[in-house]
Amino acid sequence: QVQLVESGGGLVQPGGSLRLSCAASGFTFSAYIMRWYRQAPGKERELVALIMHTGDSTNYADSVKGRFTISRDNGKNTVSLQMTSLTPEDTAMYYCNAFYVVGTKRNYWGQGTQVTVSS
Repeated sequence: QVQLVESGGGLVQPGGSLRLSCAASGFTFSAYIMRWYRQAPGKERELVALIMHTGDSTNYADSVKGRFTISRDNGKNTVSLQMTSLTPEDTAMYYCNAFYVVGTKRNYWGQGTQVTVSS
């Protein structure tokens, strides 16, 4: 019954913006670090952004720093990724990840949402 469901992907032009969302259920959302990953064909999976439990600390890959913003709403059990100034290099499948680091480690993944940046 654990679920992470991404949404918001699509086709956008270079320089455009897109907002991805991830809806979580079946676990205590506020106890988990939330992360966004992406993977393009032929490339390694890349950690894009991370947000701590209460949302008071974030971290970003150098390639997206200043352009992407991760946020979470523990009342709605959602995490979002606001993407701006998109380039073709941002084209990838984007995945939502929930990571539990206290005691027994747990790692949950969504099914992914496709982002394509092309003119």
